[in-house]
Amino acid sequence: MAEPKPQKAAVRKKPVRRALRSAYSPAEIHEIFRRFSVQRPEPKGELESVNAFTLLVAVVLSAQATDAGVNKATRGLFAAADTPQKMLALGEEGAAKHIRTIGLWRNKAKNVIALSQALVRDHDGEVPDSREALQALPGVGRKTANVVLNIHFGQPTMAVDTHIFRIGNRLKLAPGKTPDEVERRLVAIIPPQYMRHAHHWLILHGRYVCKARKPECDRCIIADICKSPEKWCDVPAPLVELPQ
Repeated sequence: MAEPKPQKAAVRKKPVRRALRSAYSPAEIHEIFRRFSVQRPEPKGELESVNAFTLLVAVVLSAQATDAGVNKATRGLFAAADTPQKMLALGEEGAAKHIRTIGLWRNKAKNVIALSQALVRDHDGEVPDSREALQALPGVGRKTANVVLNIHFGQPTMAVDTHIFRIGNRLKLAPGKTPDEVERRLVAIIPPQYMRHAHHWLILHGRYVCKARKPECDRCIIADICKSPEKWCDVPAPLVELPQ
């Protein structure tokens, strides 16, 4: 009598991770951004600046701070130093005096001086127009680089801040576990003709309507399209103009 063949050990299959996808069809995504474009044809960033350098500094200072708070501090700073050369002449202590009301001001003053040194040393005092060169500067991450590229150089970048990260996940528009994931998914789904201003539209929508604690769905121009489980209403809202 033949001996039974040994049983093969059961192989546990690894659970398949479903790719996070947008809950919206291409037509719905197009309509969302078409409405944003009608509401704000030329959206503007709320950080005050006079050139590429002051914009770069303002964005660096805005980490863990409000735009209003940064603007209040930088008016005096930029009046004294609106170029890397002038910032170096002002020095770390001089810069720090202007930004004491901003969180982490000591480290930020060091970064502002360090990036000013790098700009003078490596770029003849000019702000570079590539993400790689910007991210090589002290204190400049991907989000900061994307903001500068979008606002000053007009490049169709997506700078994912707290508001955009929240909206991407809350609305199931571009869900992701990290800002980089949300950025990649937004860039992949937003129609090219809307990419130039999409960053601003989403930030302003998150800041004034789709707020963190209580979304104001009755004022939302995409309420009838929204698939968020947190949606507070089911009735489409009229087109409204939000604060610029």
